[in-house]
Amino acid sequence: MNNYIEKNILPLVTKPITYLGNEVNSVHKTPNADMIRFAFAFPDTYEVGMSHLGMKILYGLLNEEKDIWCERVFAPWVDMEEQLINNDLTLYGLESMMPLNEYDFVGFTLQYEMSFSNILNMLKLGHIVLAAADRKEGDPFVIAGGPCAYNPEPLADFIDFFVIGEGEEVILKIMEAYRQWKKTSGKRMDFLKTVAGIEGVYVPSLYNVSYDEATGVIVSFLPIVDEAPTIVRKQFIDDLDSSYFPEKIVVSFTETVHDRVSFEIFRGCGRGCRFCQAGMIYRPTREKTVPTIQSKIRALIEATGYDEISLSSLSTGDYSKIETLIKNLVEEYEDQKVSISLPSLRIDSLSIDMLEEIQKVRKAGLTLAPEAGTQRMRDVINKGVTEENLLDTVRTAFEKGWGHVKLYFMIGLPGETYEDIEGIADLGQKTVDEYMQIDKELRNKSLKVVLSASSFVPKAFTPFQWMGQNTREEFKNKQRYLKAAIKDRKISYSWHDSGVSFLEAVFARGDRRLGKVLKRAHEKGCRFDGWGEYFDIEKWTEAFAETGIDPDFYALRNRGYDEILPWDFIDTGVKKSFLKAEAIKAQEALTTPYCPENCSNCGIMEFKEGWQCHV
Repeated sequence: MNNYIEKNILPLVTKPITYLGNEVNSVHKTPNADMIRFAFAFPDTYEVGMSHLGMKILYGLLNEEKDIWCERVFAPWVDMEEQLINNDLTLYGLESMMPLNEYDFVGFTLQYEMSFSNILNMLKLGHIVLAAADRKEGDPFVIAGGPCAYNPEPLADFIDFFVIGEGEEVILKIMEAYRQWKKTSGKRMDFLKTVAGIEGVYVPSLYNVSYDEATGVIVSFLPIVDEAPTIVRKQFIDDLDSSYFPEKIVVSFTETVHDRVSFEIFRGCGRGCRFCQAGMIYRPTREKTVPTIQSKIRALIEATGYDEISLSSLSTGDYSKIETLIKNLVEEYEDQKVSISLPSLRIDSLSIDMLEEIQKVRKAGLTLAPEAGTQRMRDVINKGVTEENLLDTVRTAFEKGWGHVKLYFMIGLPGETYEDIEGIADLGQKTVDEYMQIDKELRNKSLKVVLSASSFVPKAFTPFQWMGQNTREEFKNKQRYLKAAIKDRKISYSWHDSGVSFLEAVFARGDRRLGKVLKRAHEKGCRFDGWGEYFDIEKWTEAFAETGIDPDFYALRNRGYDEILPWDFIDTGVKKSFLKAEAIKAQEALTTPYCPENCSNCGIMEFKEGWQCHV
């Protein structure tokens, strides 16, 4: 099969190098009958998947086990898909080119709801039965984890079991359970019942869901066997400093989305933005020490030859020793022309010293996330930063020679008005004005300010999980309004397709009834829904109509605090009562009047009865 693919298939497709799997540091083993074959499946292209840090961690971790061979498989681009079908070939793992249906496990990482259709397409191309209930003895176990697994229900029909939370420890427990199960010659269901007893594992087939016929809401969600727990608790690593991280990662022969060393310096976030799922599900915050980070990065640079180090986390600037770490890394790698990048920064976590350090080797663009255009909305979402924070930061950046600034916002947040939308354009203009006030000898010769406004999608386990989304027409109107409000040519504006955001919300808050919609959309040819050239909202609309499912029920509806949510059986460690209290605080913030003067000298931005202006 290998020679046939290389000689007859790959010359006919774009980027054939992404289907070979013989890159630097890829793992190749000699298989035997006792070896566990694990296919790590990323439901998007090679270029996207190879940038995913979680894949690199689990790929290295599993391959450290002598009797496990973890290989990679990505969603083939449409030209490769066509060649596989026309030549009656099976989607395969890159390292050995073994057909996907011959693996013991096919493990998907769920990073984005819009990749769900790719999962079904990869199973089909891998000649694996789509419905978990129809798989036979000897078929692969299809498993899944990642952030979207915190609401696993839309994929319940297709996944044998989910891993909820961080997988480094629990995946090895699952592998050990599989070793023991193989010795017993047990049935497929025996293994599913066994892993259901491993904390953090959810087996959908072992639960029954009932719905109210009149309203459609869930009335009960209960296990049907003793082995299945009523509550599934997320898994997390207590000591991140001693947790596994590979000293070698696969180096692609082609450019990937993030073509650099990406190193995680801490997990979690203590900020509590009310829209942010990651900030809730990855609690508590845990840090790696500076010596550990430096030693691991040193090994990765030596093993890969990359010339950029990306310090990744939810909010990199919040790392307690960030300035020390950056200073140490710059000192070590400045002569080697290895640059440092901080992809996730809060506006109020930047300092002049940090900016000066990270620009010594290479000055990339500066990306900041105000999230909302007015202080009112930033208080609603609990962002905890002010306009003054933003302008102070960009002023400093412009003084240090930055010229490209990207500002991330959301539109459609609960309670948003058109004044809040206009505030986004105003912030963009004020950013330009700050640049113009910098001495010409100091500032960059060119300026580019990018306003990127995504559409708010309510997510499970956030205070906004009960809030309905804007309609597609409302999103379009707000996008047009914002575009018209931007007057300066130095400001560019990018936005998201409202149809994509709508479908994302459907699956983010969906239940297992969506399985038949997903299957019908797959039959209509839906895949690569996160790619504009292949997303087809009309096909999805038809799939909903043909299966009798109303997507508005999931995306647009405000939900009652007493309603059973599809993900309520998962314990993330953050209590539902806390999320409810935060949701109420957000609603209260919407009704709190603000001082119309909004003086920059005023330390108290809100105006309440009994307060007097002291400026």
